[in-house]
Amino acid sequence: MVSNVFMTLAWYGNLKLEQMNITKDWPLIAIILLSWGVALIEYLVMIPANRIGSEITGGPFSLMQLKVIQECISLFVFTVIVATIFKGEPIRWNHIVSFGCIVAAVFFAFLKTK
Repeated sequence: MVSNVFMTLAWYGNLKLEQMNITKDWPLIAIILLSWGVALIEYLVMIPANRIGSEITGGPFSLMQLKVIQECISLFVFTVIVATIFKGEPIRWNHIVSFGCIVAAVFFAFLKTK
């Protein structure tokens, strides 16, 4: 979850900084470099988490399970950040239904089919 917070901030935090007029006059390359710096923290957390969690390295999860879990957590973190930092962005019923579908995807990814 920690890595998803940093990745969400790397991808969308620059928009909040723009909204707050902090980076209004920054060139795009500066915004990109700032975002890369934040994303580096995400990689420092996510890569070890994947190595610990993967069946390949002795963990309990398949690659597909790791990816589906990551997408679900990513969407949850994104929703919380949008609701708290971008307060003008409404969360509508269809967003909640979409999130429910992602949670259902996690269920099906873990369903034993053998």
